Amino acid sequence: MAISYFDLVEQTYEWPNLDFDLTEDETRLLFHGLDLSEVVKKYGSPLRITYLPKIASQIHKARFFFSKAIDELGYKGNYRYAYCTKSSHFAFVMEKVLAAGADIEISSEYDLDLLALLDRQGRIPPQTMIIANGYKTESYARKIGRFMATRPYRLIPVLDSFNEIKLLKKHIKGPFEVGIRIAVDEEPTEEFYTSRFGLRPKNIIQFYRRRIKNDPQVTLTMLHFFIHSGIKDTTYYWTELASWTDLYCSLKKEAPTLSMFNIGGGLPVPNSLAFEYDYEYMIREIVDNIKYMCEERKVPTPNLITEFGSFTVAESGVHIFSVLGEKVQNDAEVWYILNNSLITTLPDTWAIGQRFILMPLNHWDRPYQRVNLGGITCDHLDYYNSEVHLNHIFLPTLPSSGDPLHIGFFYTGAYQESLSGYGGVKHCLIPSPPHLLIDKTAEGELVFRMFRPSPSPAQMLEILGYQVDQECRDCT
Repeated sequence: MAISYFDLVEQTYEWPNLDFDLTEDETRLLFHGLDLSEVVKKYGSPLRITYLPKIASQIHKARFFFSKAIDELGYKGNYRYAYCTKSSHFAFVMEKVLAAGADIEISSEYDLDLLALLDRQGRIPPQTMIIANGYKTESYARKIGRFMATRPYRLIPVLDSFNEIKLLKKHIKGPFEVGIRIAVDEEPTEEFYTSRFGLRPKNIIQFYRRRIKNDPQVTLTMLHFFIHSGIKDTTYYWTELASWTDLYCSLKKEAPTLSMFNIGGGLPVPNSLAFEYDYEYMIREIVDNIKYMCEERKVPTPNLITEFGSFTVAESGVHIFSVLGEKVQNDAEVWYILNNSLITTLPDTWAIGQRFILMPLNHWDRPYQRVNLGGITCDHLDYYNSEVHLNHIFLPTLPSSGDPLHIGFFYTGAYQESLSGYGGVKHCLIPSPPHLLIDKTAEGELVFRMFRPSPSPAQMLEILGYQVDQECRDCT
């Protein structure tokens, strides 16, 4: 008897796992208890899904672990959760983030236009703090000044270069707070040694003395660092954390107004069913390490801030495709051809080799085989053929008739539209999938809303400058 795909998963991983389970007959995948095969029957494929309840639950998860560590360790400082808007600017994401009471981290002047709009609509809670990161251009500084002059929120520009203090003073009327970002050393595997972001650490204290300390308009309240590879249990991470905590202590002795330590760099997102990460342990160790070093240096422990983008939104995202057919190209390679493009729909997969959790939605009772996945475009790079932990992909064999095989890429909710654009024109004129939002009412009832259908041929051709006639508009 052939071993089924379910047998393979059950023997390889702990199952059920993360947000996934199976229907009672063990043939179809459940995501948060939702039968995705039924969703495909109703809304079709390809399909993009955002499961909105996951956003708030991620915020609450991090807050719970930080609060628990602070309470158990007797840490004298509080914690604030900030969301990085660059991970996803969608209105439905911002709505959930703000409703959960998160602060906002921005990285460009255009974020201020977004926040100004939300403010006019009364959507930003008054206690929200806004952290303005990114390189400050003249227009960015001007918008910061305008925003601060016309709106009540606590906005803290974080200095990314030494000359920004002059630029901000030019456009901000009255006293204001600033943060300083540290230029961290990158991991040895990076192509460059030091990040291009932030101020050189050895110059920060001198810079504070010369440009901020005696300036009645400017108050230093935050020290910020960001590690590109994220918060990981590695010698590199703990060494960097210790270095910048030590710098915080030295700077605090010079600047009594300094009270916030922004430990940027995200918590990891599962990219495999084999994913293992002890969030509670890591957060407790971070809090304990900062507490220990501050006590050693006889400095009050700072209030802690994190800026989590992917951690906030990635796990809410799902991309669903159907297998159009199978191609056997040689004795070793079997290709499943998908009904959309991977290169434009999931640009992370080819741009930086990102891997996501990949599972079939149906036919878990069928035998499995090793396959390569190919998108429907004509681009050589439009493929996906390895998992993080296996270097291979295994999926059920295709049925001869009946329901086609549907597959899902999970935890895809961060950065995809930022990298490839949203809607509009795509490679080979393959349109973006329809985008479905799934939410829950206060009573726990699921609510489905089609956020945006696929662009029509007429819409794409108009973007390209064609004079579209009625016959084209009638095309489907």
